Amino acid sequence: MSYHVNEKGYYGEFGGAYIPEMLYPNVEELRQQYLKITAEPEFQKEFNQLLKDYVGRPTPLYFAKRLSEKYNTKIYFKREDLCHTGAHKVNNTIGQILLAKRLGKNRIIAETGAGQHGVATATVCALMGIQCVVYMGEVDIKRQAPNVARMKMLGAEVRPAKSGSKTLKDATNEAIRDWINNPVDTHYIIGSAIGPHPYPDMVARFQSVISAEIKSQLLEKEGRENPDHVIACVGGGSNAAGAFYHFLNTPEVNIIAVEAAGKGVHSGESAATTVLGKEGIIHGCKTLLMQSPDGQITEPHSISAGLDYPGIGPMHAHLCRSGRGEFFSITDDEAMQWGLQISKTEGIIPAIESSHAFAVLDHKNFKPEEIVIINLSGRGDKDLNTYISYFNL
Repeated sequence: MSYHVNEKGYYGEFGGAYIPEMLYPNVEELRQQYLKITAEPEFQKEFNQLLKDYVGRPTPLYFAKRLSEKYNTKIYFKREDLCHTGAHKVNNTIGQILLAKRLGKNRIIAETGAGQHGVATATVCALMGIQCVVYMGEVDIKRQAPNVARMKMLGAEVRPAKSGSKTLKDATNEAIRDWINNPVDTHYIIGSAIGPHPYPDMVARFQSVISAEIKSQLLEKEGRENPDHVIACVGGGSNAAGAFYHFLNTPEVNIIAVEAAGKGVHSGESAATTVLGKEGIIHGCKTLLMQSPDGQITEPHSISAGLDYPGIGPMHAHLCRSGRGEFFSITDDEAMQWGLQISKTEGIIPAIESSHAFAVLDHKNFKPEEIVIINLSGRGDKDLNTYISYFNL
C-alpha cells in the first residue's frame, strides 16, 4: 500500500476535489500544471535558492540532551521554529508563490488560524511585489494580535471572518468565496495539507524538505537515515505531512501524529478529529470531520489557533484509518505544561501547536537506543499572550 496520493487525488478513500463548478477551471489548471512546473530545473533552482538564502534552510536537527536524559531515549528536535517568519509555513508559501507567478496570477489570497501562514504568505507577496489578502477569524485576530500586525506591516490586507466560530474554518470559507468571485487573476495559497486535490499533495511536497533534511542530517549524526519515530502535531497537518513525507512508505519508521484534545476528547470542546470525526466533506476534500449526527460540522476547540480545525488533512485521515500512523490526543493543559517544560529544559519557547507533540513523551515509552524526532514546527513568540495569561507570568 502506498501512502502517497494516487493519480485521482486520493489517499486511500480520502481526498479528491469536491468543488463548486465556478472553481473547477482554477483547480483543474493547478492539477494539470503543478507537477510539470515544480519539476522544471529553473523552478527548482529558484525554490532551493530562496529556501537557503531567504528562509535559512537547512534548519538544524538538534539533540535535546537534557530531555533525552530525563526520558532515557535519544530525542532530536527538527528546528522549524528557526525558519524565517518563525514556522515551517514559509516552505510552502515560497513554493506556491513561484507557482502562482508562472501561472500568471497577480493577486494572492490566503486563510490563517494562528497567523503563521498569513505572515508567511504576506512575506512572500512582499518579496515578489504581489497583492495579498488574508482571511482570519475574528477570534484568532484577537488572540494572535502580533501576527496580525506583522501581516499589515508586510503590506497585506487582513479581512476578518465573522461567521460561525470566527476561527480557521470560517476564514477558509471566506477565502474560497473570494476565489469563486475572482477566478482569473487570483491564486489561493492554502497553508494546510487540506483542500481539493492537488492542494494536499502540493503542500506536502513543498513541506517535504523537512523530512529530506532529517534523513541527511541523521545520517551525519547517527550514521543512519531513518529514525525509529517521527512525531508532529496535526491540525490540517502541513508540518506533519512534511515531517512524515519521506518516511511514509518506510514501515520501520513509526509515524506519530498528535492532535488537540482541547478541554478533553469528550468534553464537547475538542479538536480530536480522528477520535470524534466521521467521513465527510470539508473545504473541497473528503476526510475525517467532526460533525453532528445530521452531518453539520461541529465547532472545534483548541487553545492553539493552528490546531483549532474540525477536520484533518486526507493524508493523515488515511494514515489513521490504515493504521500506518499512531495518533494521540493531547489536552490544552498538557500542551501548555509542555510548552513551559521545553522552555525551561532546553531554552526554547515552542509554539503551543508544537507543544502538543512533546506531550507524547508522557504517553508512550521509548527505548534507550531509539531515535525519536519531534518536529518543532514553530516558535512561541506569537503565543506569549496565551502563555502569560495561562501561567500568570
